[in-house]
Amino acid sequence: MGLNKKQAKILKAIFENPVRSDVAWSDIEKLLLGLGAELSEGSGSRVRIALKDVKAVFHRPHPKKETDKSALKSMRRFLSEAGFRSEED
Repeated sequence: MGLNKKQAKILKAIFENPVRSDVAWSDIEKLLLGLGAELSEGSGSRVRIALKDVKAVFHRPHPKKETDKSALKSMRRFLSEAGFRSEED
């Protein structure tokens, strides 16, 4: 995959159980870019993401920078559908 250490750490954090509540959205975006995803701005806080023919729309968290647990579960599902898992899986 060619991820740097921080990106690999974020990927692992996304797949950890119990689901974490301290993962910054900006780190997730950096991970997605490292995986080769295309990100484009939608209206408001929406972000369109395309990764290996899998597409999704997410909302950037605000006012906090951390991604909530339900959004992290959705990101986990999105990454799984695109064929990505934690390095340890």
